[in-house]
Amino acid sequence: MSGPAAETPSAIQICRIMRPDDANVAGNVHGGTILKMIEEAGAIISTRHCNSQNGECCVAVLAQVERTDFLSPMCIGEVAHVSAEITYTSKHSVEVQVHVMSENILTGTKKLTNKATLWYVPLSLKNVDKVLEVPPVVYSRQEQEEEGRKRYEAQKLERMETTWRNGDIVQPVLNPEPNTVSYSQSSLIHLVGPSDCTLHGFVHGGVTMKLMDEVAGIVAARHCKTNIVTASVDAINFYDKIRKARD
Repeated sequence: MSGPAAETPSAIQICRIMRPDDANVAGNVHGGTILKMIEEAGAIISTRHCNSQNGECCVAVLAQVERTDFLSPMCIGEVAHVSAEITYTSKHSVEVQVHVMSENILTGTKKLTNKATLWYVPLSLKNVDKVLEVPPVVYSRQEQEEEGRKRYEAQKLERMETTWRNGDIVQPVLNPEPNTVSYSQSSLIHLVGPSDCTLHGFVHGGVTMKLMDEVAGIVAARHCKTNIVTASVDAINFYDKIRKARD
């Protein structure tokens, strides 16, 4: 598959070595760190594609993450290779499929750690509430477009079905019994700063996912009373923007 212009590739790869502050006490890289890298790669390739034709400048923002499984742990000192490819475009959205490989730089051994599918929408740089049209991609086979359309319709339906289920909030309970939902319940408060945000002043989707992974990890560790790692993430829907704290 190729983009509408030769100078606008439909695939990229970003790499980064994993540091101690990326990992837990056992040396395994936090799932939120990997999710943040996945989102960054998707944002780069989709923003680049959405600005590939003459028109209003825009930035692509994350709208949905489909299920991603953590197939193998990544450790401190390994290099993460995050490959992102545009696989489908609708009128107002871009599908990006991402693969993550970990590399042991001492042995050269590589292994697949994650696969994920993300959907982005382009927002105008002049008006962040305005969704722009997406330039189409050129498919090498007709079947690719048809398969992509089916995936697009499926994620749209799933997004609509989950909207009404997301209003339930578990209220905190004083002195809860051990190993109950209330006992392990936790919340995380984060003051949004400039490093968390796009040029528009709202939070990157990857930052939000990293915070979600951190608070979920706190809950799981509190319940299990042992070291835990992220195993999988079901669909994540982004309904509204989180804005930077006012000066």
